[in-house]
Amino acid sequence: MAKYDLAVIGSGPGGYVAAIRAAQWGLKTVVIEKDGFLGGTCLHVGCIPTKVLLHHAEVYEHFKHAAEYGFEIKDVSVNWAAGLSRKDKIVKKHAKGIEGLFKKHKIDTVTGWARILGPGRASVERDGKTTEVETTNILLATGSEARSLPGIEFDGKAILSNREILSIPDLPKSLIVVGAGAVGVEFASIYRTFGTEVTVLEMLPRVVPLEDEDISTELEKSFKKRGISIHTEAKVQSVKKDAKGVTVSYQDKAGKAQTLAAEKILIAVGRRPCTENIGLEKTRAKVERGFIHANKYLETDEPRLYAIGDIVAGLPQLAHAASLEGIIAVGRMAGKQVPEMDRNRIPAATYCEPLIGSVGLTEKQARDAGYTVKTGKFPFAGNSKSSIVGTHEGFIKVVAEEKYGEVLGVHIIGTQATEIIAEAVTAIQLEATVDDMMWMCHAHPTVWEAMGDAFAAVRGMSINV
Repeated sequence: MAKYDLAVIGSGPGGYVAAIRAAQWGLKTVVIEKDGFLGGTCLHVGCIPTKVLLHHAEVYEHFKHAAEYGFEIKDVSVNWAAGLSRKDKIVKKHAKGIEGLFKKHKIDTVTGWARILGPGRASVERDGKTTEVETTNILLATGSEARSLPGIEFDGKAILSNREILSIPDLPKSLIVVGAGAVGVEFASIYRTFGTEVTVLEMLPRVVPLEDEDISTELEKSFKKRGISIHTEAKVQSVKKDAKGVTVSYQDKAGKAQTLAAEKILIAVGRRPCTENIGLEKTRAKVERGFIHANKYLETDEPRLYAIGDIVAGLPQLAHAASLEGIIAVGRMAGKQVPEMDRNRIPAATYCEPLIGSVGLTEKQARDAGYTVKTGKFPFAGNSKSSIVGTHEGFIKVVAEEKYGEVLGVHIIGTQATEIIAEAVTAIQLEATVDDMMWMCHAHPTVWEAMGDAFAAVRGMSINV
Protein backbone atom coordinates (compact mmCIF):
# COMPACT_ATOMS: atom_id res chain seq x y z
CA MET A 1 0.00 0.00 0.00
CA ALA A 2 1.20 3.50 -0.82
CA LYS A 3 2.56 5.75 1.89
CA TYR A 4 0.28 8.61 2.89
CA ASP A 5 0.73 12.03 4.40
CA LEU A 6 -2.43 11.52 6.43
CA ALA A 7 -4.56 8.59 7.54
CA VAL A 8 -7.97 9.62 8.91
CA ILE A 9 -9.66 7.01 11.11
CA GLY A 10 -13.39 7.64 10.89
CA SER A 11 -15.50 9.30 8.18
CA GLY A 12 -18.04 11.31 10.14
CA PRO A 13 -18.40 15.11 9.79
CA GLY A 14 -15.01 15.53 11.45
CA GLY A 15 -13.15 12.89 9.48
CA TYR A 16 -14.53 13.42 5.98
CA VAL A 17 -14.28 17.23 6.16
CA ALA A 18 -10.69 16.98 7.43
CA ALA A 19 -9.81 14.56 4.61
CA ILE A 20 -11.14 16.88 1.92
CA ARG A 21 -9.40 19.94 3.32
CA ALA A 22 -6.16 17.95 3.66
CA ALA A 23 -6.39 16.92 0.01
CA GLN A 24 -7.03 20.54 -0.99
CA TRP A 25 -3.83 21.47 0.81
CA GLY A 26 -1.87 18.81 -1.03
CA LEU A 27 -1.72 16.01 1.53
CA LYS A 28 -2.06 12.47 0.14
CA THR A 29 -4.90 11.15 2.26
CA VAL A 30 -6.59 7.86 3.10
CA VAL A 31 -9.77 7.46 5.16
CA ILE A 32 -10.33 4.26 7.14
CA GLU A 33 -13.97 3.52 7.99
CA LYS A 34 -14.91 0.48 10.06
CA ASP A 35 -18.11 -0.43 8.20
CA GLY A 36 -17.61 1.31 4.88
CA PHE A 37 -20.53 3.73 5.34
CA LEU A 38 -19.09 7.18 4.76
CA GLY A 39 -20.63 9.97 6.83
CA GLY A 40 -20.54 8.39 10.26
CA THR A 41 -23.19 8.51 12.97
CA CYS A 42 -24.25 12.06 12.06
CA LEU A 43 -25.32 11.20 8.52
CA HIS A 44 -26.66 7.68 9.04
CA VAL A 45 -28.22 7.56 12.52
CA GLY A 46 -27.82 11.04 13.97
CA CYS A 47 -28.11 14.65 12.82
CA ILE A 48 -29.49 14.15 9.31
CA PRO A 49 -32.18 11.46 9.74
CA THR A 50 -33.35 13.09 12.97
CA LYS A 51 -33.77 16.45 11.26
CA VAL A 52 -35.66 14.81 8.39
CA LEU A 53 -38.22 13.47 10.88
CA LEU A 54 -38.34 16.82 12.67
CA HIS A 55 -39.12 18.51 9.35
CA HIS A 56 -41.85 15.95 8.68
CA ALA A 57 -43.30 16.77 12.11
CA GLU A 58 -43.21 20.49 11.30
CA VAL A 59 -45.07 19.91 8.01
CA TYR A 60 -47.66 17.78 9.80
CA GLU A 61 -48.15 20.51 12.38
CA HIS A 62 -48.90 22.98 9.57
CA PHE A 63 -51.49 20.59 8.13
CA LYS A 64 -53.16 20.26 11.51
CA HIS A 65 -53.57 24.05 11.71
CA ALA A 66 -54.30 24.64 8.03
CA ALA A 67 -57.64 26.30 8.78
CA GLU A 68 -55.83 29.23 10.41
CA TYR A 69 -54.15 29.93 7.06
CA GLY A 70 -57.35 29.65 5.06
CA PHE A 71 -57.08 26.03 3.91
CA GLU A 72 -59.68 23.33 4.39
CA ILE A 73 -57.88 19.98 4.68
CA LYS A 74 -59.75 16.95 5.91
CA ASP A 75 -58.66 13.51 7.05
CA VAL A 76 -54.93 14.14 7.25
CA SER A 77 -53.21 10.96 8.38
CA VAL A 78 -49.61 9.93 8.95
CA ASN A 79 -47.95 7.46 6.58
CA TRP A 80 -45.06 6.61 8.85
CA ALA A 81 -43.50 4.11 6.44
CA ALA A 82 -43.38 6.71 3.65
CA GLY A 83 -41.70 9.17 6.01
CA LEU A 84 -39.05 6.62 6.94
CA SER A 85 -38.48 5.89 3.26
CA ARG A 86 -37.86 9.57 2.52
CA LYS A 87 -35.44 9.72 5.44
CA ASP A 88 -33.47 6.78 4.06
CA LYS A 89 -33.36 8.27 0.54
CA ILE A 90 -31.89 11.52 1.87
CA VAL A 91 -29.26 9.65 3.89
CA LYS A 92 -28.25 7.54 0.88
CA LYS A 93 -28.09 10.59 -1.37
CA HIS A 94 -25.67 12.39 0.91
CA ALA A 95 -23.56 9.30 1.54
CA LYS A 96 -23.15 9.01 -2.23
CA GLY A 97 -22.25 12.70 -2.24
CA ILE A 98 -19.33 12.07 0.11
CA GLU A 99 -18.15 9.21 -2.11
CA GLY A 100 -18.19 11.61 -5.05
CA LEU A 101 -16.24 14.25 -3.15
CA PHE A 102 -13.60 11.68 -2.20
CA LYS A 103 -13.18 10.68 -5.85
CA LYS A 104 -12.97 14.32 -6.89
CA HIS A 105 -10.16 14.97 -4.40
CA LYS A 106 -8.41 11.63 -5.01
CA ILE A 107 -8.89 10.46 -1.41
CA ASP A 108 -8.44 6.73 -0.91
CA THR A 109 -10.77 4.74 1.36
CA VAL A 110 -10.16 1.51 3.25
CA THR A 111 -12.87 -0.48 5.03
CA GLY A 112 -12.09 -2.21 8.30
CA TRP A 113 -11.19 -1.80 11.96
CA ALA A 114 -8.15 0.43 12.40
CA ARG A 115 -5.55 0.18 15.16
CA ILE A 116 -2.47 2.29 15.72
CA LEU A 117 0.67 0.15 15.61
CA GLY A 118 3.14 2.90 16.38
CA PRO A 119 4.37 6.20 14.92
CA GLY A 120 3.14 6.45 11.34
CA ARG A 121 1.68 2.94 11.24
CA ALA A 122 -1.82 1.54 11.49
CA SER A 123 -3.35 -1.85 10.80
CA VAL A 124 -6.75 -2.41 9.23
CA GLU A 125 -8.60 -5.65 9.94
CA ARG A 126 -11.48 -6.89 7.81
CA ASP A 127 -12.95 -10.37 7.47
CA GLY A 128 -10.03 -11.89 9.35
CA LYS A 129 -7.43 -10.29 7.09
CA THR A 130 -5.07 -7.51 8.16
CA THR A 131 -3.37 -4.89 6.03
CA GLU A 132 -1.03 -2.11 7.09
CA VAL A 133 -1.13 1.60 6.35
CA GLU A 134 2.01 3.74 6.45
CA THR A 135 1.45 7.44 7.03
CA THR A 136 3.17 10.57 8.31
CA ASN A 137 0.16 11.79 10.33
CA ILE A 138 -2.81 10.03 11.92
CA LEU A 139 -6.08 11.81 12.68
CA LEU A 140 -8.46 10.04 15.06
CA ALA A 141 -12.09 10.83 14.29
CA THR A 142 -13.77 7.71 15.65
CA GLY A 143 -16.80 9.46 17.15
CA SER A 144 -19.10 8.24 19.90
CA GLU A 145 -21.98 5.89 20.61
CA ALA A 146 -25.08 6.08 22.79
CA ARG A 147 -24.54 5.58 26.49
CA SER A 148 -27.08 3.65 28.56
CA LEU A 149 -27.73 3.52 32.30
CA PRO A 150 -26.28 0.83 34.61
CA GLY A 151 -28.21 -2.42 34.30
CA ILE A 152 -30.23 -1.23 31.29
CA GLU A 153 -29.38 -2.65 27.88
CA PHE A 154 -30.74 -1.56 24.52
CA ASP A 155 -32.81 -4.27 22.83
CA GLY A 156 -33.75 -2.31 19.71
CA LYS A 157 -37.46 -3.06 20.19
CA ALA A 158 -38.75 -1.55 23.42
CA ILE A 159 -35.56 -0.11 24.97
CA LEU A 160 -34.11 2.20 22.34
CA SER A 161 -31.12 4.41 21.63
CA ASN A 162 -31.08 7.25 19.09
CA ARG A 163 -30.15 4.66 16.46
CA GLU A 164 -33.12 2.29 16.80
CA ILE A 165 -35.77 4.95 17.40
CA LEU A 166 -35.14 6.30 13.90
CA SER A 167 -36.42 3.10 12.31
CA ILE A 168 -39.21 1.71 14.49
CA PRO A 169 -41.89 0.47 12.06
CA ASP A 170 -44.89 2.02 13.81
CA LEU A 171 -45.64 5.12 15.82
CA PRO A 172 -45.89 4.17 19.51
CA LYS A 173 -48.92 5.27 21.48
CA SER A 174 -46.66 6.18 24.40
CA LEU A 175 -42.96 6.94 24.85
CA ILE A 176 -40.76 7.64 27.87
CA VAL A 177 -37.65 9.70 27.15
CA VAL A 178 -34.85 9.47 29.70
CA GLY A 179 -32.64 12.52 29.37
CA ALA A 180 -33.63 16.06 28.41
CA GLY A 181 -30.52 17.08 26.53
CA ALA A 182 -30.57 17.85 22.81
CA VAL A 183 -31.25 14.26 21.70
CA GLY A 184 -34.00 13.67 24.24
CA VAL A 185 -35.95 16.87 23.60
CA GLU A 186 -35.70 16.48 19.83
CA PHE A 187 -37.26 13.02 19.86
CA ALA A 188 -39.82 14.10 22.45
CA SER A 189 -40.80 16.88 20.07
CA ILE A 190 -41.03 14.59 17.03
CA TYR A 191 -43.18 11.93 18.59
CA ARG A 192 -45.48 14.30 20.47
CA THR A 193 -46.27 16.12 17.22
CA PHE A 194 -47.33 12.81 15.67
CA GLY A 195 -49.68 12.11 18.58
CA THR A 196 -47.58 9.93 20.90
CA GLU A 197 -48.03 10.47 24.64
CA VAL A 198 -44.57 11.55 25.76
CA THR A 199 -43.03 11.71 29.24
CA VAL A 200 -39.54 13.11 29.84
CA LEU A 201 -37.44 12.11 32.85
CA GLU A 202 -34.39 14.27 33.56
CA MET A 203 -31.97 13.66 36.42
CA LEU A 204 -30.86 17.32 36.65
CA PRO A 205 -33.01 20.21 37.91
CA ARG A 206 -33.91 21.50 34.42
CA VAL A 207 -34.33 20.45 30.80
CA VAL A 208 -31.58 21.24 28.25
CA PRO A 209 -29.24 21.78 31.22
CA LEU A 210 -26.34 23.06 29.11
CA GLU A 211 -28.39 26.01 27.88
CA ASP A 212 -29.05 29.31 29.62
CA GLU A 213 -31.52 28.92 32.49
CA ASP A 214 -34.07 31.19 30.81
CA ILE A 215 -34.03 28.91 27.75
CA SER A 216 -34.69 25.87 29.95
CA THR A 217 -37.64 27.59 31.62
CA GLU A 218 -39.17 28.60 28.29
CA LEU A 219 -38.77 25.14 26.75
CA GLU A 220 -40.34 23.41 29.74
CA LYS A 221 -43.27 25.81 29.60
CA SER A 222 -43.72 25.16 25.87
CA PHE A 223 -43.43 21.38 26.22
CA LYS A 224 -46.03 21.29 28.99
CA LYS A 225 -48.35 23.40 26.84
CA ARG A 226 -48.01 20.76 24.11
CA GLY A 227 -48.92 18.00 26.54
CA ILE A 228 -45.43 16.63 27.16
CA SER A 229 -45.09 15.52 30.78
CA ILE A 230 -41.76 16.53 32.34
CA HIS A 231 -40.20 15.25 35.56
CA THR A 232 -36.90 16.85 36.55
CA GLU A 233 -34.60 15.59 39.34
CA ALA A 234 -35.88 12.12 38.46
CA LYS A 235 -33.41 9.27 39.01
CA VAL A 236 -34.20 6.19 36.92
CA GLN A 237 -33.49 3.00 38.85
CA SER A 238 -34.71 0.22 36.55
CA VAL A 239 -36.50 -0.57 33.31
CA LYS A 240 -38.47 -3.79 33.01
CA LYS A 241 -40.00 -5.16 29.81
CA ASP A 242 -43.44 -6.70 29.75
CA ALA A 243 -46.09 -7.72 27.23
CA LYS A 244 -47.28 -4.12 26.81
CA GLY A 245 -43.85 -2.49 26.59
CA VAL A 246 -41.79 -1.21 29.52
CA THR A 247 -42.21 -0.13 33.13
CA VAL A 248 -39.77 2.40 34.53
CA SER A 249 -39.04 2.76 38.21
CA TYR A 250 -37.59 6.09 39.31
CA GLN A 251 -37.13 8.31 42.34
CA ASP A 252 -38.80 11.73 42.06
CA LYS A 253 -37.41 15.04 43.34
CA ALA A 254 -39.07 14.43 46.72
CA GLY A 255 -37.27 11.10 47.06
CA LYS A 256 -40.43 9.03 46.55
CA ALA A 257 -40.50 5.86 44.46
CA GLN A 258 -42.55 6.18 41.25
CA THR A 259 -43.34 4.00 38.23
CA LEU A 260 -44.32 4.80 34.66
CA ALA A 261 -45.41 2.48 31.84
CA ALA A 262 -45.14 3.02 28.10
CA GLU A 263 -44.81 1.12 24.82
CA LYS A 264 -41.25 2.34 24.22
CA ILE A 265 -38.45 4.00 26.11
CA LEU A 266 -35.64 6.10 24.65
CA ILE A 267 -32.43 6.29 26.69
CA ALA A 268 -30.81 9.62 25.81
CA VAL A 269 -28.33 10.18 28.63
CA GLY A 270 -25.27 11.12 26.62
CA ARG A 271 -22.63 9.50 24.45
CA ARG A 272 -19.39 7.70 25.17
CA PRO A 273 -16.24 8.06 23.06
CA CYS A 274 -15.27 5.24 20.70
CA THR A 275 -11.63 4.93 21.72
CA GLU A 276 -11.38 1.32 22.89
CA ASN A 277 -9.25 -1.17 20.99
CA ILE A 278 -7.75 1.36 18.57
CA GLY A 279 -4.15 1.11 19.79
CA LEU A 280 -3.95 4.17 22.03
CA GLU A 281 -1.93 2.16 24.54
CA LYS A 282 0.90 2.16 22.01
CA THR A 283 1.03 5.95 22.00
CA ARG A 284 1.83 8.72 24.46
CA ALA A 285 -1.66 10.19 24.11
CA LYS A 286 -3.32 10.95 27.44
CA VAL A 287 -6.70 9.24 27.82
CA GLU A 288 -9.15 9.95 30.64
CA ARG A 289 -12.46 8.06 30.94
CA GLY A 290 -12.15 7.23 27.27
CA PHE A 291 -11.63 10.82 26.17
CA ILE A 292 -8.37 11.89 24.55
CA HIS A 293 -6.60 15.03 25.69
CA ALA A 294 -5.56 17.36 22.87
CA ASN A 295 -4.30 20.95 22.75
CA LYS A 296 -5.99 23.86 20.99
CA TYR A 297 -4.62 22.64 17.65
CA LEU A 298 -6.00 19.13 18.33
CA GLU A 299 -2.51 17.67 18.82
CA THR A 300 -2.17 14.83 21.33
CA ASP A 301 0.93 14.11 23.41
CA GLU A 302 2.00 11.67 20.70
CA PRO A 303 3.80 13.52 17.87
CA ARG A 304 1.82 13.59 14.61
CA LEU A 305 -1.22 12.01 16.26
CA TYR A 306 -4.29 14.25 16.27
CA ALA A 307 -7.79 13.75 17.71
CA ILE A 308 -11.03 15.52 16.84
CA GLY A 309 -14.75 15.33 17.51
CA ASP A 310 -16.65 13.50 20.22
CA ILE A 311 -13.54 11.71 21.51
CA VAL A 312 -11.72 14.88 22.63
CA ALA A 313 -11.86 15.84 26.30
CA GLY A 314 -13.44 19.20 27.06
CA LEU A 315 -14.90 19.94 23.64
CA PRO A 316 -18.60 19.86 22.70
CA GLN A 317 -19.92 16.70 21.05
CA LEU A 318 -21.25 18.51 17.99
CA ALA A 319 -20.86 17.62 14.33
CA HIS A 320 -19.93 21.14 13.24
CA ALA A 321 -17.38 21.43 16.05
CA ALA A 322 -15.74 18.23 14.78
CA SER A 323 -15.59 19.67 11.25
CA LEU A 324 -13.82 22.83 12.39
CA GLU A 325 -11.47 20.83 14.61
CA GLY A 326 -10.58 18.67 11.61
CA ILE A 327 -9.78 21.71 9.48
CA ILE A 328 -7.59 23.18 12.23
CA ALA A 329 -5.76 19.86 12.68
CA VAL A 330 -4.97 19.31 9.01
CA GLY A 331 -4.00 22.95 8.64
CA ARG A 332 -1.46 22.39 11.39
CA MET A 333 -0.15 19.31 9.56
CA ALA A 334 0.10 21.23 6.29
CA GLY A 335 2.02 24.10 7.88
CA LYS A 336 -0.80 26.61 7.47
CA GLN A 337 -1.60 29.44 9.84
CA VAL A 338 -4.72 28.31 11.70
CA PRO A 339 -6.60 29.65 14.74
CA GLU A 340 -6.77 27.91 18.08
CA MET A 341 -9.92 25.95 18.81
CA ASP A 342 -12.18 28.05 21.05
CA ARG A 343 -15.28 26.24 22.33
CA ASN A 344 -16.95 29.53 23.29
CA ARG A 345 -17.25 30.34 19.58
CA ILE A 346 -19.00 27.08 18.69
CA PRO A 347 -22.79 27.40 18.31
CA ALA A 348 -25.21 24.82 19.63
CA ALA A 349 -28.40 24.02 17.73
CA THR A 350 -31.28 21.97 19.15
CA TYR A 351 -34.05 21.13 16.71
CA CYS A 352 -36.98 20.59 19.05
CA GLU A 353 -40.08 22.74 18.78
CA PRO A 354 -39.50 25.53 19.63
CA LEU A 355 -35.99 25.59 18.16
CA ILE A 356 -32.95 26.52 20.27
CA GLY A 357 -29.75 28.18 19.07
CA SER A 358 -26.98 29.44 21.32
CA VAL A 359 -23.35 30.51 21.34
CA GLY A 360 -20.93 31.77 23.96
CA LEU A 361 -21.45 32.10 27.69
CA THR A 362 -24.73 31.75 29.53
CA GLU A 363 -25.59 34.50 31.99
CA LYS A 364 -24.49 32.32 34.91
CA GLN A 365 -21.24 31.30 33.21
CA ALA A 366 -20.42 34.94 32.48
CA ARG A 367 -21.04 36.00 36.07
CA ASP A 368 -19.08 33.02 37.41
CA ALA A 369 -16.17 34.04 35.13
CA GLY A 370 -16.06 37.42 36.86
CA TYR A 371 -17.73 39.61 34.23
CA THR A 372 -19.98 42.49 35.18
CA VAL A 373 -22.92 41.40 33.10
CA LYS A 374 -25.78 43.18 31.43
CA THR A 375 -28.45 41.28 29.51
CA GLY A 376 -31.10 42.16 26.97
CA LYS A 377 -34.10 40.13 25.88
CA PHE A 378 -36.44 40.55 22.94
CA PRO A 379 -39.58 38.40 22.54
CA PHE A 380 -40.61 37.06 19.13
CA ALA A 381 -44.11 38.32 19.92
CA GLY A 382 -42.80 41.73 18.84
CA ASN A 383 -41.50 40.49 15.47
CA SER A 384 -43.73 40.90 12.39
CA LYS A 385 -42.39 37.88 10.48
CA SER A 386 -43.06 35.68 13.50
CA SER A 387 -46.69 36.78 13.29
CA ILE A 388 -46.75 36.00 9.57
CA VAL A 389 -45.46 32.45 10.02
CA GLY A 390 -47.59 31.95 13.12
CA THR A 391 -44.90 31.24 15.71
CA HIS A 392 -44.80 33.77 18.54
CA GLU A 393 -43.14 31.67 21.22
CA GLY A 394 -39.72 32.43 22.60
CA PHE A 395 -37.15 35.18 22.66
CA ILE A 396 -33.56 36.21 22.00
CA LYS A 397 -31.37 36.86 25.02
CA VAL A 398 -28.03 38.67 24.75
CA VAL A 399 -25.40 38.42 27.48
CA ALA A 400 -22.86 41.26 27.35
CA GLU A 401 -20.06 42.79 29.39
CA GLU A 402 -21.54 45.92 30.92
CA LYS A 403 -18.79 48.54 30.56
CA TYR A 404 -17.71 48.04 26.94
CA GLY A 405 -20.66 46.02 25.70
CA GLU A 406 -18.66 43.04 24.40
CA VAL A 407 -21.03 40.28 23.32
CA LEU A 408 -20.36 37.27 25.56
CA GLY A 409 -23.27 35.03 24.60
CA VAL A 410 -26.53 34.88 22.68
CA HIS A 411 -29.36 32.44 23.46
CA ILE A 412 -32.40 31.98 21.25
CA ILE A 413 -35.54 29.89 21.61
CA GLY A 414 -38.18 30.20 18.94
CA THR A 415 -38.72 30.23 15.21
CA GLN A 416 -35.61 29.89 13.01
CA ALA A 417 -33.34 30.01 16.08
CA THR A 418 -30.88 27.56 14.50
CA GLU A 419 -30.54 29.81 11.44
CA ILE A 420 -30.39 33.31 12.91
CA ILE A 421 -27.83 32.28 15.55
CA ALA A 422 -25.29 32.76 12.73
CA GLU A 423 -25.22 36.52 13.31
CA ALA A 424 -24.37 36.00 16.96
CA VAL A 425 -21.57 33.57 16.08
CA THR A 426 -20.08 36.22 13.80
CA ALA A 427 -20.37 38.84 16.52
CA ILE A 428 -18.51 36.70 19.04
CA GLN A 429 -15.93 35.54 16.48
CA LEU A 430 -15.09 39.19 15.70
CA GLU A 431 -15.32 40.28 19.36
CA ALA A 432 -18.07 42.76 18.52
CA THR A 433 -19.92 44.91 21.04
CA VAL A 434 -23.67 45.34 21.32
CA ASP A 435 -23.14 48.89 20.06
CA ASP A 436 -21.49 47.53 16.89
CA MET A 437 -24.42 45.19 16.36
CA MET A 438 -27.03 47.90 16.96
CA TRP A 439 -25.75 49.67 13.85
CA MET A 440 -26.20 46.59 11.69
CA CYS A 441 -29.05 46.96 9.19
CA HIS A 442 -31.47 44.02 9.24
CA ALA A 443 -33.84 43.28 6.36
CA HIS A 444 -37.57 43.71 7.03
CA PRO A 445 -39.76 41.78 7.51
CA THR A 446 -37.56 38.90 8.73
CA VAL A 447 -37.29 36.84 11.86
CA TRP A 448 -33.60 37.75 11.71
CA GLU A 449 -34.30 41.44 12.44
CA ALA A 450 -35.29 40.43 15.97
CA MET A 451 -31.53 40.18 16.57
CA GLY A 452 -31.23 43.94 16.18
CA ASP A 453 -33.84 44.55 18.86
CA ALA A 454 -32.19 41.95 21.13
CA PHE A 455 -28.80 43.69 20.97
CA ALA A 456 -30.49 47.06 21.52
CA ALA A 457 -32.29 45.61 24.54
CA VAL A 458 -28.96 45.44 26.40
CA ARG A 459 -28.92 49.26 26.25
CA GLY A 460 -32.64 49.46 27.00
CA MET A 461 -33.35 50.70 23.46
CA SER A 462 -35.42 48.00 21.72
CA ILE A 463 -37.85 49.52 19.22
CA ASN A 464 -40.54 46.86 18.90
CA VAL A 465 -41.33 46.04 22.48
